[in-house]
Amino acid sequence: MQLSPFTVVAERDEDKPIIEDLHEAAFGPGQYARTAFRLREGVPHDPELSLVALAGNELIGSVRLTPIFIGGRPALLLGPLAVWPQHAGRGAGKLLVRTSLELARRAGHGVVILVGDEPYYGPFGFVRLRPGSVQLPGPVDPYRLLAAELQPGALVGLSGMVTKAFPAA
Repeated sequence: MQLSPFTVVAERDEDKPIIEDLHEAAFGPGQYARTAFRLREGVPHDPELSLVALAGNELIGSVRLTPIFIGGRPALLLGPLAVWPQHAGRGAGKLLVRTSLELARRAGHGVVILVGDEPYYGPFGFVRLRPGSVQLPGPVDPYRLLAAELQPGALVGLSGMVTKAFPAA
């Protein structure tokens, strides 16, 4: 078994400017118009489940999990997941996803959704949701709306509108 050349740690406040640059490089200015971005806007991502990958001391990737509701049920939205292009394809993104999902499972979360490619996310337990069962508040390709069940039975009956979760006042 080969050990990973990356270390995964919780995102720190000082990482935020680098992560913003990484998101800009990975997704460009159009990221702000995406439905998933609008669900995250103004809602803090979970600091215990949002991670960075390091190669030595260099931040090379990031994943965030943000609380949401699906038909009134609590869930998490995965994303953005991004790795600097010069480090892509070496496993940092997969390690970030695997680690964040395991932490979410241990914390008792039941469902994580995302908008992404099934061939990439399928090995982590993500499955395509039945078109129309879960709606987002904006345009999304229904074949790219995926969910992972972190607790047994958590996907049973999952349906409804995805809405923002706001921090407690």
